[in-house]
Amino acid sequence: MNTSSSDTGATLPETAAALSPLLDEATERGLKELLEKVAPLIQGRRFHNVVDLLSLASDGVDMFDDAMVQKLMKTYEESIGTAWALGNAARYAQNQAATLPVPTLFGLLRTAGNEDVRRGLHFALQFLAVLGRQMNNDVEE
Repeated sequence: MNTSSSDTGATLPETAAALSPLLDEATERGLKELLEKVAPLIQGRRFHNVVDLLSLASDGVDMFDDAMVQKLMKTYEESIGTAWALGNAARYAQNQAATLPVPTLFGLLRTAGNEDVRRGLHFALQFLAVLGRQMNNDVEE
């Protein structure tokens, strides 16, 4: 590790010796131990990956401005609200199906006359249409 410093022309041991009065013994010992542990990473050029990972993390922190945080919070709240609504609807439907008698075919047709049932069926059919359209586009690509 006798590489020359481009600024001063001093080798690493010379630089360490120059800084030695500024460091106490425990700090110097800790730096030596750290350099011993990091040496294989530096020699194998794997330390570059660590630096790249730190750079990526830093870029991520820079991207998280107030607008990004607000968007993430809104998305989180909407997803939790959707999950809550679906869970409540499923629990209610399960309770109704467990307590009420099984309807006849004519009873099912009568239930289809309810506006809420038609709205739910319309939503389900539209959802399935969009899903089918996306699946068709995926096959064509």
